Amino acid sequence: MPVWLQWTLIIAGLIAIAVLSAFIVRQARLLKTYRKRADKNRAFQSERRQSMVESIHVIAMAVEEDQVEYSEACLRLKGLLDHVAPELLAQSPFRVFQEVYDQIQHMPTHRARQATNTRFIEKMDKERRTIEEKNADAIRRAATALRHHTF
Repeated sequence: MPVWLQWTLIIAGLIAIAVLSAFIVRQARLLKTYRKRADKNRAFQSERRQSMVESIHVIAMAVEEDQVEYSEACLRLKGLLDHVAPELLAQSPFRVFQEVYDQIQHMPTHRARQATNTRFIEKMDKERRTIEEKNADAIRRAATALRHHTF
């Protein structure tokens, strides 16, 4: 084999080694960046979940102490439980949150409520109060169970 061919093959091999080394370093940096993002995302999701669990406990305590309307509590608790533990909404005693939600979800809230006819609002409020009274004991029991539930 001629010497010039040997040197050409050696140089080609060194170039291949350099290119592959650069590729490996680049991939290692990308992997490190991806892992950092995944760790940050996991930490954010964990903090978010913990915040929701704390909100659930606070709302449950407010229900127990009659500091919040039961319909409002059911709307909020159902929304939070959808994210934290949706399977609880199908279990007793927590099922009441889903049931009350289903009965009052059509009612206007916030701006829609302000833009709605006063007589219609009065009718909806009467319906809401009836639903609250009918489910009051079950809501209180479910709130107490939620407060003591470990997520």
